[in-house]
Amino acid sequence: MILFISGAEIVFVFFIVLLVFGADKIPSIARTIAKGMTQVRQATNDIKSEIQKSVDADIENPSKKLTQDFKNEVDKVKKDFNELEDSIKREL
Repeated sequence: MILFISGAEIVFVFFIVLLVFGADKIPSIARTIAKGMTQVRQATNDIKSEIQKSVDADIENPSKKLTQDFKNEVDKVKKDFNELEDSIKREL
C-alpha cells in the first residue's frame, strides 16, 4: 500500500536505486525485501491466529474460567480454615 506517491515519484526512486546499487544488485535486493515482507506477514498472521484462538476459547466456554477462579478461591478459604483449626488445636 503506497500512500501519496505518484507514478513519476516511483520512477524517480527506482532510477536513484539503479544508480546507487547497479542493475546486477537490484534482483537480490528485491528478493531480500520480499523475504522480509513475507516473514513480517507470517508473523502478523501468527499473532492474529493466537489472539483469535484465545478469544474463541473464552467465548466458547466462559463458565470454565469462572469456575476455575471460584474453585481457587474456595481452596484458599479451606486452606485458611485448616491453618486456623491447626493453630486452635495446638493451643488446647
